[in-house]
Amino acid sequence: MPTDEEKKESDQVEETNEAEEVLVENSESPPEQLPPPAEEPISPSQEHNWAMLSHLSILLNLFTGFLGPVVALIIYLVYKDRSRYIAYQSLQYTIFQLVVWVGVGLVIGAIWLITLALSIFLIGLLCVPFSLLATLFLLVVPLGSLVYGVYAGIQCSHGEDFRYWLVGDWVRGTYENENH
Repeated sequence: MPTDEEKKESDQVEETNEAEEVLVENSESPPEQLPPPAEEPISPSQEHNWAMLSHLSILLNLFTGFLGPVVALIIYLVYKDRSRYIAYQSLQYTIFQLVVWVGVGLVIGAIWLITLALSIFLIGLLCVPFSLLATLFLLVVPLGSLVYGVYAGIQCSHGEDFRYWLVGDWVRGTYENENH
């Protein structure tokens, strides 16, 4: 007949064995799959606010020179699957700003490259005043796009579907073809 001490030891051994079996069973079972978090629907006022912010991110260009389109692109990437309105407004703003900033930069660079090339023949020295005037004129274009972006932000805050000239229809066609 086993003594009380032997009974306690055998009970402890059994409990340890059971605990080890539970650990082995838990480690072999597949991890529990959590459902993806449900995305909350976006209210119309939130859509208008995010679209407005994507357009008003042009104001960052005053301080950084380039972060406006980056912010709008981030807004597009975050909301592209949740709201077509926000996605369209932020994508067209991003493309519009890239066209304006890159386009103006390339044109100014080309003007001065031509002036430099012609300076070899002394004709370019006569082109310098015209190149300066063209540069000053072209530097007004980003200021015009600034005003245009603020106007677009105001339109979006009122819930209107704003389209940038030339860019808006192209982005809408591209975006609709991509989603169908």
